[in-house]
Amino acid sequence: MSPIPDGELTGRYGSPLYVYDLDRVTAARDALYAALPDGFTLFYSLKANPHPGIVRALREGDRPCRAEVCSTGELASALEAGHEPAAVLYSGPGKTAAEMAVALDAGVRTFSVESPGDLRRLGAVAHGRGIRAQVLIRVNSAAAAATTSIRMTGTPSQFGFDAEVLPEVLPELLTVPGVEVVGAHFFPLSNSKDEDSLIAEFEATIASAARLEAELGLPLRMLDIGGGFAAPYSVPGERPVYGRLRAALEKALDEHLPRWRQGGIEIACESGRYLVGVSGRLLTTVTNVKESRGRTFAILDAGINTLGGMAGLGRLLPLAVEPRGNDGADAENVTVSLAGPLCTPGDLLSRSVKMPAPRPGDVIAVPNVGAYGPTASLLTFLGRPAPAEILTRGGEVVSASRLVSSRADITADIAPAPATTADITTGVQ
Repeated sequence: MSPIPDGELTGRYGSPLYVYDLDRVTAARDALYAALPDGFTLFYSLKANPHPGIVRALREGDRPCRAEVCSTGELASALEAGHEPAAVLYSGPGKTAAEMAVALDAGVRTFSVESPGDLRRLGAVAHGRGIRAQVLIRVNSAAAAATTSIRMTGTPSQFGFDAEVLPEVLPELLTVPGVEVVGAHFFPLSNSKDEDSLIAEFEATIASAARLEAELGLPLRMLDIGGGFAAPYSVPGERPVYGRLRAALEKALDEHLPRWRQGGIEIACESGRYLVGVSGRLLTTVTNVKESRGRTFAILDAGINTLGGMAGLGRLLPLAVEPRGNDGADAENVTVSLAGPLCTPGDLLSRSVKMPAPRPGDVIAVPNVGAYGPTASLLTFLGRPAPAEILTRGGEVVSASRLVSSRADITADIAPAPATTADITTGVQ
């Protein structure tokens, strides 16, 4: 079935508009499972995109993903999407006692802990409820094997126990009431386009986990080796193909943890951007065009409040656009600065995009923004409405909604209302 034209979509649901293709989401999940050894557990990291429809699509099917969450809001999305709370992994360095209580009361039983204080706090909350939570010790390895990508280990960090202090602290951690240490969690790198680096880091992780078990007596019924699977962001491209990963992981596990083949240890990994990144695109409309001292500015209805990514942190996106509208594909390209609608000079999505000369009313598309879109943006800055988000399957729209934020009075100890998802199937709210 042919996709609905972009102009028709923005006419129906408004602009700016995120469009997520669920067929691409499930294709990415199937491709990642195919790149992993049989029997692996795959967690979907909701931080990439917590839209319940996407989370549900990844949960369904013959080889579903489990949910990895870092907040009670993400937990709510996972539960709304049908995940069993006992199968959820709750992680993150800043878990408060109140958040732990919410998760435990909801039925979550597995947590990744990042420090002695994190573990003791969880133990106290669980023990007070007569519960014994299962914990993975997140390890910050002393060295890094990979040479590329975003480093998540081998340096001082808020994430994980420094590997060199584990011999000193582990005996006490194993006796904390309310928790049972059942394994280890590593997350050494992120967004690795280089398969050699990814494999090297996973090999080092598996060897390190085996040493911790053999030398320190770390219980190892479960090992989460982390992620690092890449996807293009805001530029054209496809997901990497990890053609050698499966064999390399099997070899490393056979060497260091051979009982994995008999199910003696659960091996897990996790992914966010790889699973959803190429599924989404952002449609935005040119509202004005102006010249300023030799530069052409296209003012869009989407800014860093809509596609924040790293732009809201002072880093412009390596952004590309696909023009739609009055200019044909054969029109001569010009250099354009793309500015958002916000009253701040920081609202620039790009200083130099090559595109046909823009005109007000043109609809342009930013590709590959299914991960780190609205919820990674400055969504409430200047009070503009959130972009609409639609899900498609087989070229047809199956869901349309937008995030709505509200303010609640908490003077009487009333919890603030979380952001909700409003149905806009019949119109833009």
